[in-house]
Amino acid sequence: MKFIESNAGTTGEPVKLLVHEVGQGKPALFITGWPLSHEMWEYQFNVLPKHGIRCISYDRRGFGHSDKPWSGYDYDTLAADLNAVIEALDLHDVTLVGFSMGGGEVVRYLSTYGSERVSRAVLISSVVPYMLKTEDNPEGLPQEMFDEFVQQIEDDRPKFLAGFAKSFYGNSLLNNAVSDEILTWHGGLALQASGRATTQCIRSFSATDFRNEVSLLDVPVLIIHGESDKTVPIDASSERTSDMLPGAEYIIYEGAPHGLFITHKERLNENLVQFINQEVVTISNPYTDIVT
Repeated sequence: MKFIESNAGTTGEPVKLLVHEVGQGKPALFITGWPLSHEMWEYQFNVLPKHGIRCISYDRRGFGHSDKPWSGYDYDTLAADLNAVIEALDLHDVTLVGFSMGGGEVVRYLSTYGSERVSRAVLISSVVPYMLKTEDNPEGLPQEMFDEFVQQIEDDRPKFLAGFAKSFYGNSLLNNAVSDEILTWHGGLALQASGRATTQCIRSFSATDFRNEVSLLDVPVLIIHGESDKTVPIDASSERTSDMLPGAEYIIYEGAPHGLFITHKERLNENLVQFINQEVVTISNPYTDIVT
């Protein structure tokens, strides 16, 4: 593990971001979901390096072992942090893999910094294109729901996160999708974050509108989403993103919850290996010039 500095944000204060990487080969940079750290990718990082993939992730500012500043949780700043990691590691031909909130960072990075260093992108259980219900976005989720999340976190963050984890993985009285130990592990990762970062990122991923950016993506895109995702409902997110990117590869996991990187890890790993290791023949049309 190492730390890199990002000078993103309005204060100009450098923020140290923890970066973890394993393996050699084609680089793939994994952007975490809220409210976890790079350690959420354990079951991908255990497998993908066996297939010639260099796996890299980092803790978003405010989370894991990265610095926890008071501000800088808007997507412009978070995308600038992502850019700082890419430049510090001098990554080229990299696949960006964004989970949930991390899908927004992938889209904002590509719309702001371009795809010169990026060969392809993966959006998993992503919040893209726009989560908030408004007059021109009736498919979104109500503001009151996100306000209630913030209130519960400010009242009792550990209790909220424990309940949230069950829905995240689809656990219920009739379905133990993951073990109690996985839920405890998840809670430990989530509690590494600051309370401030946890609530501010809710505001960012709920209220940021990516609709004008998604269609601008000019690299091959893989979209993966669980049909039974209660955290980021598929109809409000990836169904719409796939309509905006008709050339993207779109895979729906039947019965899968939000946290499919655990519950469906074998299938996800297989899909990631296949997509990352594809070769692009030409760049004239990134969606039709792919061969396996």
